[in-house]
Amino acid sequence: MASFKQRWNINSNTQMIIIIIVFAITGSSAALLSKPILAFFGVVKGSISNWIYYPLYIILIFPVYQVLLVSFGFLSGQFTFFWSFEKKMLRSVGLGFLVKKNPE
Repeated sequence: MASFKQRWNINSNTQMIIIIIVFAITGSSAALLSKPILAFFGVVKGSISNWIYYPLYIILIFPVYQVLLVSFGFLSGQFTFFWSFEKKMLRSVGLGFLVKKNPE
């Protein structure tokens, strides 16, 4: 746990616990919210092939997760950490053009 605190520049164990809880809630929420979003667009499991449904479901989870991560981070009082984390994640998957680079 100390290595995470050092790598993420976290000051306290309480902050670390809050961040871990936000990651857990975000992952679960993204998976739960993606199904109704697909259903809204008429993509329902059983009505189309699993070879189409599951890739669409997994692809949809990614943007839902990104939005929820920053939202839950804001609600938990850890917006700065999660916004920084979000920018790094987007850059690592090749979507860095979506966020402004830090002036250095």
